[in-house]
Amino acid sequence: MRRRTGDEVKEQAAVTGDAPEVDLDATADPIGPPDEDATQVIPLPVVVAARSTPAPPTTEPEAKPERQPAPEPEPEAKSQSKPKPEPEAGPERAAKSKPEPEAEPERAANSKLVPADRGPAAKSKPEPADPKPAARSKPEPDAAPEHAATSEPEPEREADPGPKAGSAPRSEPGGDPESDPDREPEPEPDPALVPVPGPEPGEESDPDREPEAEPGSDPDLEPEDATVEVRKPAVPVVRPAGPEPGREPDPEPEPLVPLRIGRAPATDVRPSWATRVAGSAATWLPPLLTVEGLVMYVLALRVPYGPMRGVDLRQLDGLGLVSVLPVTAFAAIALIIVSFFVTLTQNTDRKGLLLFQLAAVTFTLHGAAALVEPEPRFATAWVHAGFAEYIGRAGETLPGLDARFAWPGFFALFGFVLRAAGVDDMTTILQWTPFVSNLLYLLPFVLILRRLVATTRARWFAALLFILVQWIGQDYFSPQGFTYALYLVFIAILLRWFGKAEPRSAPLPSKGPLRRLLARLDRLAPGELPSRPTTVTDRVVLLTLLVGLFVATTATHQITPFMMLGALTGLILLRRSTLSLTLPVFLGLLVLAWINYQATPFWSGRIDELFGGIGRIFANLQENTGDRLQGTDPQHALVLQVRLGICGVILLFAGVGLLRRLRRGVGDRVAVLLLCVPALALGLQSYGGEIGLRVYLFALPAACILGSYAFFPNLPAHTGTAREEETVPVRRRRVWLPPETTRRLSAVLAACTALALSVAFLVARYGNEKFEWITTGEAAAMRYVYEHDQPSARLLYLVPVLGDEVTPTVPWRERDIDRVDYFQALVTPDPGDLEGVLTALRAQPPNTFVIMSRGQAAYLELNHGFSGDWGTRFRASLDDSRYLRKVYANADAALYTLRSYPRGAEIPPPSGMTLVGDRSTPWTPFGLVALALAVGTLFSAELARLRGPGTSTRGRRRLVLIGLLMTAAALAVIVERFLTLTSV
Repeated sequence: MRRRTGDEVKEQAAVTGDAPEVDLDATADPIGPPDEDATQVIPLPVVVAARSTPAPPTTEPEAKPERQPAPEPEPEAKSQSKPKPEPEAGPERAAKSKPEPEAEPERAANSKLVPADRGPAAKSKPEPADPKPAARSKPEPDAAPEHAATSEPEPEREADPGPKAGSAPRSEPGGDPESDPDREPEPEPDPALVPVPGPEPGEESDPDREPEAEPGSDPDLEPEDATVEVRKPAVPVVRPAGPEPGREPDPEPEPLVPLRIGRAPATDVRPSWATRVAGSAATWLPPLLTVEGLVMYVLALRVPYGPMRGVDLRQLDGLGLVSVLPVTAFAAIALIIVSFFVTLTQNTDRKGLLLFQLAAVTFTLHGAAALVEPEPRFATAWVHAGFAEYIGRAGETLPGLDARFAWPGFFALFGFVLRAAGVDDMTTILQWTPFVSNLLYLLPFVLILRRLVATTRARWFAALLFILVQWIGQDYFSPQGFTYALYLVFIAILLRWFGKAEPRSAPLPSKGPLRRLLARLDRLAPGELPSRPTTVTDRVVLLTLLVGLFVATTATHQITPFMMLGALTGLILLRRSTLSLTLPVFLGLLVLAWINYQATPFWSGRIDELFGGIGRIFANLQENTGDRLQGTDPQHALVLQVRLGICGVILLFAGVGLLRRLRRGVGDRVAVLLLCVPALALGLQSYGGEIGLRVYLFALPAACILGSYAFFPNLPAHTGTAREEETVPVRRRRVWLPPETTRRLSAVLAACTALALSVAFLVARYGNEKFEWITTGEAAAMRYVYEHDQPSARLLYLVPVLGDEVTPTVPWRERDIDRVDYFQALVTPDPGDLEGVLTALRAQPPNTFVIMSRGQAAYLELNHGFSGDWGTRFRASLDDSRYLRKVYANADAALYTLRSYPRGAEIPPPSGMTLVGDRSTPWTPFGLVALALAVGTLFSAELARLRGPGTSTRGRRRLVLIGLLMTAAALAVIVERFLTLTSV
């Protein structure tokens, strides 16, 4: 702000009609009478303002200055001498700054505002009045940089710099606005508008010159809470009445443009559209990349085959589907995973976008076969469709046909639904069940992750790991896939509404190293959050839902109920659940009762098969691992090694993650428990050589949780902002990298690991695709059999060894499971040897077929060492045989039967499913009564406990005692039935 000369003051008085006066602080002691030509000097911070056209001077009502504290008086000699810099303005001075006089309304209304980030920060140090005439005030260049940032905004401050000297009034239509008595007062300007000071004394005013930034200030940063300190001199400055002799009059200064501090930019200077879009790239770029990756992936797999696009399934080799995928498909998967990590590293819990990206990864990995194969993959899925079709049509089960009918819950449910919906063709359902199943698994697993004391990065990376390492293929249309979803829901309810996490601070025992170790582990901070508060009604409903989930699982699958029971018991024993041991006893009784009374046709006479593997841990492990790697194609052996490698890698990550959390004083009991409980199944039986796959499946959630801690082990720090921070442990020794660098490096390593696991998943999951791929020709050949199965039919499939339980690699038992029987036919590596096929056909009545299919030849090639052209040559031998007649053929399958049967041979009726039956024993009625009483009393006791500790304690104890007595009686009858019915 420049000083006005005496002529300028008189000219302003002539215009306004008011005599100029100097407004001094009420408490100041003036040295002498003020000169009427003198004005006050108001030092302001250095700000940058845009220049605009000159604005006409206006008059405004005289502002009444507020009473301000009196500044310290300065000596007269000091006020007349050269100004001396004052010390830096700190937070205290900014806090006690005096309000400014009111600013000019016209200038504030017509001025153009400049955003605070377009100029230097408002940082300045006030200076005393300059005694030189016609000089302009300028802040000191060494003003404190912390002044503007630490000052608090004072909205009541007003500024009134007065009319600008040297600016000629601008005429407006209708007369002079200052002399118009009817003119309405214009609105007061924003108190945050501050003028820009002029150049230094003795420096020419350049209209095109940009204001200089303060040394050390950042022109791109302007604090929102910047304030302006207005200070008045203690003594008015007396100036001569006229201009200095020999001095040219000052040029007319350019009008000052006010700057809005701490406010949004004006509409006329808003950033460009491109700037705003680029600034919000973190919001829209990840979903855009995800959608782009999905479109690229679908086009890469669905378009006709060509360079870098399309899939030709006829070129499959021992590596499976990964050998024919185009490179653009891998690029699309990588793009989606990278977009996931871009979202993850923003440190904001964008649940909707992260779930969408996880669903996209699930689609690209678990939905690949549905995109490229015309028929549902995996022959066992067709068998389960046939089971559901029969129950929906006949309304009963066939326990003598297959052991899975002893647990018919899944087949009964879908048989009822499909029949009620009128669905006859299940092809689409079978194709997309793996993708839908994995989406269903993801939802309860995310609920489990929400109960962990972990960062956002650790939680969502665990969810991604869960998708990438779930390669074992139990997500098809099966009871196991259905009950696995129920298992995850069961665990999620336990942790979310019945969980408990209480830190313990008991003193360490004085003796015993093992006791001290256990006490130290017990004092670790819980790695889980406590359960959410609920009402008694909510707890009763949730407990009933838990029991319902367990009962549905018990009626559907053989292994899953025991996994649920082990997890529940472990959580209670480790003090991570508010439930009592009464509930595991109650649920365990339900499992044993179902097996004893409902699954009798399955276990009667098979006691050695059921319990012969108990204790054979290493034998079962060898059968599930080493035996699978012997006698196979070299490329297919690599697939099996990749599968075992994924298991080893995820377990290694879990171990590393557990150690890193222990170093931070966190005990993840729930994750360790869920990891160890499934391993106990190795000591029961081999489960047809697949118990290892089941152990891996149920240990996978905990392994992924601990594996994510290997990359992101820190605990979250709740700062109250949208961006999540992390706690960094204090290191006793010097660390090589700072925490922020370590955090970024961990994210990069996690992304690289995810990309590598995605490729490994495609190899492990679709490594059997050469023989698990079902073609349209193979499905058509089986439908020919169903069309000619009246009154019955038999189908022979090819095996290298008779007697072994081998699942045929044809879409069998899709329909008419009660009319079509299936038998084995022996083949050898010699494609001209038809003796085994002819022998099997002659042993069967008429209407018996032998099928030669592409899938069977691929299975014998990859798993039993048959030559690559064995299938073509063997089919040629069948065509040339004089004993066989071809009844159906296409490019992928052919059906043969004998040319002639003995005279009088007829097609027999369907074979009856002879069963052992549920024969009763003398103690069976007593066992059923004891079972009902035990179930009722134990469940009532657990419900009574939900009302809270100390309520109805005596009545609950009586219920528990009666329930335990009835449980003992029911178990005695169950043991008696096992011993009686297995001895027959």
